[in-house]
Amino acid sequence: MKTDVEELSPTRVKLTVEVPFDELKPNLDKAYREVARQVRIPGFRPGRVPPAIIDQRVGRGAVLEQAVNDALPELYSKAVEEGEIFALGQPEVEITSLDDGKELAFTVEVDVRPKFDLPDLGEVNVTVDNAVVTPENVEEYLDTLRERFASLKGAQRPAQAGDFVSVDMSATVDGKEVEDAQASGLSYEIGSESLLDGLDEAVTGMSAGDSTTFRTELAGGEFAGQEADVTVTVHSVKVKEMPGLDDEFAQLASEFDTLGELRADTRSQLERMRRAQQVTQARDRALDAVLSQVDFPLPASVLAQEVERSRESVSEQLEQAGVGLDSYLGMMNQTEEQFSADLESQAERSVKIGLVLDQLARQEELGVDNNELSFYVTQQAERMGVAPELLARRLTESGQLGAAAGEVLRAKAVSLIAERVKVTDESGQPVDVNAVVSESAEAEAQAEDVDVDADADVTEGAEVTDDADVAEDTSVAAENVPAGHVPAKNITAEADAAAE
Repeated sequence: MKTDVEELSPTRVKLTVEVPFDELKPNLDKAYREVARQVRIPGFRPGRVPPAIIDQRVGRGAVLEQAVNDALPELYSKAVEEGEIFALGQPEVEITSLDDGKELAFTVEVDVRPKFDLPDLGEVNVTVDNAVVTPENVEEYLDTLRERFASLKGAQRPAQAGDFVSVDMSATVDGKEVEDAQASGLSYEIGSESLLDGLDEAVTGMSAGDSTTFRTELAGGEFAGQEADVTVTVHSVKVKEMPGLDDEFAQLASEFDTLGELRADTRSQLERMRRAQQVTQARDRALDAVLSQVDFPLPASVLAQEVERSRESVSEQLEQAGVGLDSYLGMMNQTEEQFSADLESQAERSVKIGLVLDQLARQEELGVDNNELSFYVTQQAERMGVAPELLARRLTESGQLGAAAGEVLRAKAVSLIAERVKVTDESGQPVDVNAVVSESAEAEAQAEDVDVDADADVTEGAEVTDDADVAEDTSVAAENVPAGHVPAKNITAEADAAAE
């Protein structure tokens, strides 16, 4: 087989391939066997029809066409290999000559990876946030933890900012009741501005049993954008009471006996979390720095496929949410042209990142072993809420296991970039990304051990579960509370996200 390569552009080539007819013999024999099984000719059993009879009754041309179609994928792969090109996207194949018994010739136009050089990673500099934890940061976290154990107590006074009120609400537009603007027994924090405009002002100063009506613009539903008369009735006024910051609270909220121990542990965990966040910043900013130093044209077909994939993804999400594209564009204050331009911009960045990471992976001869692939599949299965074995089978059956391996490989390339570039914090101190990653992995392993022990304790002592239930019933939800304290899962999830 002879292959000539013509560069049509930096991202597209044309292959001209000539194949001696002898190389088609296995495919031709296979085509005759398949046709012999399909045709019914008197005097011959299915599958036993001689080629000469098939040529006479069916036609040699039909067999040749089937043989060529069967041979083309392998011939194309060999041509790409011989031409030493990295093909991308779907090829456009044209048969230019089929001389029976002599030669098959065809051409292929296909997009290819553009050629570019990566910068010296050791010369790339990025800056990340400081990991210093101040006493104010510790107190802020402890206040968040106190919020977790806060309780609501009835207040025999008019409502004011920060209070929680239980209300009924109803709305009318031009005297017509708005069905989707009715609520009963709704708990609302005054000052949160999380519901209707004007509600905070309306309920401030009201006492239990009071009612009032105010006018506001509805944000959604059938009457979105129209002025409505909203009637609100206050059933109760409650004030949030937080526990004192003392040893008793430390024993309630954590495994520690004293407030000093709780403060020290909080500081330690905040420092670890911030160092993990530094790793995330290092990876993101290092990748951005590398992208800014390379410039190359993007393969048109690959870019078009990425744009279409993104558009389909958005459409699926909107469909699941029950929102049409026009409504979505209205909410985002975008035109169709702006939406398409954003999709294309995002696709360009995505394709460029993929090409850069793939080249780095090849350059550094990175690979993916079974353990890494299994870990990735397990992570994805957990996020999707399916069994890892089921997801692995789906990926295998759909031919997507290679794509999953590619994602793992690209993640390793991103990590390699962050490890190679020079990372400093805002104060000019160097940041050892490798050391922080190792520390995070060790902390995660220790946290898993603690979780196992905690589960065993709960199983053995029902009192622990009862106390936790009571705390949950009387508390006001809070996020990002340090591990080792009662809501240990929150910081673990945040640290995991930062480490990723």
